Order: sequence, then C-alpha cells, then structure tokens
Amino acid sequence: MDTSLLTTQNMKNLNNEKSHVLIALFPGQGQINPCLHFSKQLINLGIGVTLTTSLSAFSKIKKLPNVEGLSFAPFSDGYDGKFQLSSVDDFHMFYSSVKSRGSKFIFNLIQSNAKNGTPFSHVIYTIIMEWVGLVAKKINIPSTLFWIQPATVLDIYYYRFTDYSDYFKSCDTKDKIIELPGLPPLSPIDFPSFVFDDVESSNWAVKSIKRQIEMLSSEENPRVLVNTFDALEFDALRILKHVTMVGIGPSIPSTFLDDNTFRADMIEISSKNYMNWLNSKDRGSVIYIAFGSYSEISSQLMEEIGHGLLKCGRPFLWVIREGQDGDKMEDKLSCKDELEEQGKIVSWCSQVEVLKHPSVGCFLTHCGWNSTLESIASKVPIVACPLWNDQVCNAKLIQDVWKNGVRVNVSEGGVVERDEFNRCMTIVMGDGEEGEELRRNVKKWNDLAKEAMKENGTSSVNLKAFANEILLGPNEY
Repeated sequence: MDTSLLTTQNMKNLNNEKSHVLIALFPGQGQINPCLHFSKQLINLGIGVTLTTSLSAFSKIKKLPNVEGLSFAPFSDGYDGKFQLSSVDDFHMFYSSVKSRGSKFIFNLIQSNAKNGTPFSHVIYTIIMEWVGLVAKKINIPSTLFWIQPATVLDIYYYRFTDYSDYFKSCDTKDKIIELPGLPPLSPIDFPSFVFDDVESSNWAVKSIKRQIEMLSSEENPRVLVNTFDALEFDALRILKHVTMVGIGPSIPSTFLDDNTFRADMIEISSKNYMNWLNSKDRGSVIYIAFGSYSEISSQLMEEIGHGLLKCGRPFLWVIREGQDGDKMEDKLSCKDELEEQGKIVSWCSQVEVLKHPSVGCFLTHCGWNSTLESIASKVPIVACPLWNDQVCNAKLIQDVWKNGVRVNVSEGGVVERDEFNRCMTIVMGDGEEGEELRRNVKKWNDLAKEAMKENGTSSVNLKAFANEILLGPNEY
C-alpha cells in the first residue's frame, strides 16, 4: 500500500471546505466502520475530514473509499498489520506502541497541516484514544470524544470512576441488583468487563477509560458524540449532569437502512457461494452466526453451538474465521459432517448482505455494538451470546430493555450448553408468542432507527446542530 497516496488523497479538495476535522481512531475493525460512516456524514455537511489511524487498521480495509473531501493519514505502529495476539500483555505492548508512535505523528500532522494551509479546526477521537485529546489540548485545538459503544456503557464507566466508585467496590455478589440513576436495574453479570476490578491492577484498557472519564469530569460541560439514537437510549443520553451526550447514530452503512434497492439486488445471481445458498432458502428460515472480526471463541463453545444447531434443526450460515496460523477452526468440530449437511460454514461473508437477505431470521452474535445496531437496522432478532467488555451490557439491553432478542444463560460451570443454544434459537425462530413479540419489537426499533437518520430525524438534527455550533463556528487556531 502506497502511504504517500493515502496522505494526499483528496487533500486538494479540503481547501474548499468550511472546516477541516481530524478523526483519530484505534486500529480495530470495530472502530473503522463507524468512523468511515461518520466521516461521510460530516463531508455531506461540507466539512473536510482526514482520518488517521495506524497501518495495522489500513491493512484490514480491502478497498479505501474514494470520497471527495476525505483523506487518510496512516502512521506506523511498529507492527503494521503483523501483530500476533497470544496474551493480554501482547495487546498492552501493541496499545503502547500505537500511543507512543501515534502521539508524535498526530502532533506533527496537525502542525504540518497548519503550515500547508489546511489547518485542522477540530479533532475527534474514539474510545481508548484519550491521549489524542491531550495532544490536541497541547496545541490548543478543541477536541471531542466519539463514543462508539452504547450511551448506557458510558454512563456506567462515568459512575464507576466518579461519584459511585466506592459503590462498585462493594458489589461482589452476582445475585445483587445494582441501581444507578437513569439506568435499568443491573446485576454484576450485566456490567462491562473489568468495572469491579481494582483500577491499579487493571489492564491498559480500563486505565485508558479511567483517564478518559477524568478528562470529561474536569471539563466544563463537555460534549460527547455517541453512536446511538435518541429513541433507543433516551434516558441514558441525558442522565449525566456534567456531560452532554449527542446521539448521532446509527453510524452504519446506509444500505442497512435502505429496504428497497438492496433487497431488489438480492434476487440476482451472486458470485458468492453463500449468497446463492441463501437465495435457495425460505424467507426467515436461516440462522446466521458470527462473532465479529476479532472474537476467537473457544473450541468448547464452538462445539456447544454446533450441537445446539443440530438440535434446533434449522438451516444456518456460520462464519468461523481462520486461526492465526491459517488453521480451519471448523475442522475441530466433532459434528462437522452433520453440520455441513444442515447448513453452510464460511470463513468470511459480507454482513450487510447476509443480514439484509430475506432468508435470515435470526442472528446469533457476540453483541458487539456494530453488530447490534446492524441487526436492528436489518430487522433481524438476536440470540445474544456476549463474550466480554461492552457486549455483556449490550446483551442485557437487548433482552430486557429493547426486547429484540434472547440472551443465553451460562451454566454454573461457566459454559453455555447446547440445550441452551437450542432453547434460544427455537424461541427466536419459532411461531410462538415470544418469537412474535421479538419480531414486533425488531420492526419497531428498525422504524425508529430509520426515522432518526432521516433529514429531519433526531440524529441528523443533532449532528447538524453540533457541526454548526462547534465545527463550523469561529476557528481560533
């Protein structure tokens, strides 16, 4: 990849923009997609965007979008797509490298652009990139956090690291119900990973989030852009007294919210085998299973899912990614042959194509926030099988607040068993009252998501107001 082309792509067009924003994101797939869509939203408002992250992220993008007003500024993180995760310590080293190299690069980039006549008027950064805000502050450029998880999760972290820190330390029983202002009743198993850990002994991600909350609490009425929409998290967006959260989502590809043109394309013969296979299935008959770009599930969990699918008896499309060494993980399944007679296993698929396909009636997911929003936008109910981090809280919201899915229960041995997968998939795919209610709720949230993203919808109005007041206002730099 020619990085010189990336740094100059469409840069000539930025001189004509009213404002030029730098968006800095962590090099993870879960951050790339919402930031690309968010960039396009800003460009549509006449704001030029330069998107910066490390080469490890750019190596994951098959084809960079060629959008007028959008440029890219990659930097080396020392691994450049060759990072191999074998332990938590390895990821800490990767994060530290991104932070140290990225801080220097972004500092120099801001100064260089100012000298070249295309100064940045504002910096926007994502979760675990709080150090970017500090770099911007050092150069006296205003910055804003783009929170790409639910507003509810930000509320929880804010409570954890401010006024309710002692309260969290006393919550050590899994059956205890915890009530926090503006949030639904939660038990410890509903909270993001690590919130009950001692901060000093916690991993790098928790310390990063703690620093982020400390930055927000030290500012006077800071604004945070959130990848959600008002109807979905009305109270959660408004409950914090000292932080103004602005719902601008869902920041997902517009095709997820477009019923007509995309579904018409589905009937055409595809060059992708899995699409032709889906075309042969009845409406709403297929279970789609995917656990995100980086979630590598254990062999035991994979085995239980496989046997759960056999018990359920429905056709399925299951994405099982290759191992780090290129191993086919499905070969470890004891029931692989029986599964291949019932459904289809692939190593990759286009999630937008699959979720929008009329044959898909259920999404068994790890509940990453992008996947959760995409399922809402595609009118597909969920079987929630969270693995860690915000996914646990997302699953709580899915089952008990939005009621657009069913969450699997974990056995006392810490395993989700095959009968439990079968139970949940049968509910979601069935014709009973529970399944019907899920589908009604899915349609409700889908309609509200579409409304939010219309020209006069809440998310569009919120982003325009933020852009007019903050990004297109007086530039003192």
